[in-house]
Amino acid sequence: MKLKIVIHEAEEGGYWAEVPAIEGCATQGDTFEELLENIYEAVEGCLSVDLTAIETTQKGRVMEIAV
Repeated sequence: MKLKIVIHEAEEGGYWAEVPAIEGCATQGDTFEELLENIYEAVEGCLSVDLTAIETTQKGRVMEIAV
């Protein structure tokens, strides 16, 4: 899976980034390298779902796929 991220220079120094395809997914870093590390963690966190909180009907099911 490839995602586009938008990287901004923060007014107070450092950088912040957002992932437009994932609502609310954003992070920051003091350096560009730190920002890149943090954006991977942010995407993983935004895409993680607590499977115990998912309710399904008798015809529904939960599946996990790799992307």
